[in-house]
Amino acid sequence: MISKLKTHNRVVGAKQVKRALNSSKVEIVFIAEDAEKKVTSEIEELCKSKHIEIVLVDTMKNLGKACGIGINAAVAALLK
Repeated sequence: MISKLKTHNRVVGAKQVKRALNSSKVEIVFIAEDAEKKVTSEIEELCKSKHIEIVLVDTMKNLGKACGIGINAAVAALLK
């Protein structure tokens, strides 16, 4: 599932994921377990209210790597 982040349309980062969630373009959200809760809690709530699947990734480093970017990522989303 996480391998799709490199090959499919995606957004990375809290602001972009939030924007995509509000415009109903998101299929699945990936959240790093070691990310700060103040960054991820609002996104988790949005996902729950919109019935969007959340996949937890062990570290921000691994999530960034899965997205094909050279920096850590707290959240990412696959787009429809």
